[in-house]
Amino acid sequence: MAPAGTLTRADLAEALHHQVGLSRADSSRLVEQILSHMCGSLAKGENVKISGFGTFVLRDKGERVGRNPKTGIEVPIAPRRVLTFRASQMMRDRIVEAD
Repeated sequence: MAPAGTLTRADLAEALHHQVGLSRADSSRLVEQILSHMCGSLAKGENVKISGFGTFVLRDKGERVGRNPKTGIEVPIAPRRVLTFRASQMMRDRIVEAD
């Protein structure tokens, strides 16, 4: 398996610039607007679904008891909200093909 790289906001903006023909500034602004809209929706408690890609889901986790692995002392873990991502079947199929 090849070493994994990282796709950045700049990479997305550059791809828009080359493939769509928007200026670099407009491409960057569009990427920022999309990400901002997604973050705003998640902050309001909404899930974000991108067809053919996946779904970002907010889950509320209840309080539970954890254990310090070094000392073995039980420690309460406060309830919290976590963000999970579930890839669509189409995305999973594409990832398997890439292997």
